[in-house]
Amino acid sequence: MKALSYDELRTLYKIFLHSQDISRATINTAYVDTFYLWRKGSQELFWNAVNATDFENEAKGALIKTLSENSTGNVNSLVNGYLSHLRRFRLFLASSGTDEPAATKQEKNAKSTYNRKKKMNIDVPYPSIEQVEFYLSEWDDLENYRLQEDALNKLFFELCPKNTDVIDILLKASTLNDFYSTNIFSIYPVAKHICSLNIDARLKSGDVTLVGDIQYVTIGEKEKNFYSFASKYCSHHNPIDYPIYDSYVDEVLRYFRNRDSFSDFQDSDLKDYVKFKVILIDFRTFYGLDKYNLKQIDQYVWLLGKNYFPKNYGKKKNNRVVSVG
Repeated sequence: MKALSYDELRTLYKIFLHSQDISRATINTAYVDTFYLWRKGSQELFWNAVNATDFENEAKGALIKTLSENSTGNVNSLVNGYLSHLRRFRLFLASSGTDEPAATKQEKNAKSTYNRKKKMNIDVPYPSIEQVEFYLSEWDDLENYRLQEDALNKLFFELCPKNTDVIDILLKASTLNDFYSTNIFSIYPVAKHICSLNIDARLKSGDVTLVGDIQYVTIGEKEKNFYSFASKYCSHHNPIDYPIYDSYVDEVLRYFRNRDSFSDFQDSDLKDYVKFKVILIDFRTFYGLDKYNLKQIDQYVWLLGKNYFPKNYGKKKNNRVVSVG
């Protein structure tokens, strides 16, 4: 492979990309961005990064240095996209029968997951401004969702904006539990736990670690994990800083990771709220959707999941049904 010219290698790689059943837009981007280090640095720099033993760290370091020297954009935002293209290129090398480095365990897992999705014949449209606008318009047309959201906004922003009175918290927690079917069967210990945390200043500042503090509640002698509920409780106080985690969003983010490599997160990272928010921001950046706030991205991704992955979740098909674990 190293003996091939720049154009010869790109031509061969493009054939591989077309064999992967990924979108034309992704193919066109990968055809260019995969070889950024070669174009802006050198052939040697490119191959050193691709073949590095400590690929993740060495390739990322090379990209950051090269981007810093050649790009006026936010390097930290750009680097993950270029790195994901290099990961896919390594899969190409590993599948070509050469002596190039084998795919890492993480890459093999991603490829395996992708193949499972491929068998399901699910083809979700490539995220774009047009797609987001379509789904946001659909959200506005769904009267039950819109009115439910209005009711929650009135409760959280007007009637009970603070979290110093356990009765106010109980009203909000009970309403969320009912509207979102989060299946918390004993809501008072949850409200009491939230009241004990003195959360108002942290909510206002967008402290993402707050979700983790809220989600674990001891009921009786057992510790319960109400992760999705905790993200919703924070989000309804500060929707811009706290996107909602639920199983539809989880499914969509894993799908696009496996298909387009927009990020290299592990499945378990989605259950860590600090990491989850970073992943959602990476998703927004990778697909050029920065004009939308996280609330809008959340609505778009959720409706996408509801439409394309409807059989795996909950009993109530007309509500935002979520997992609480």
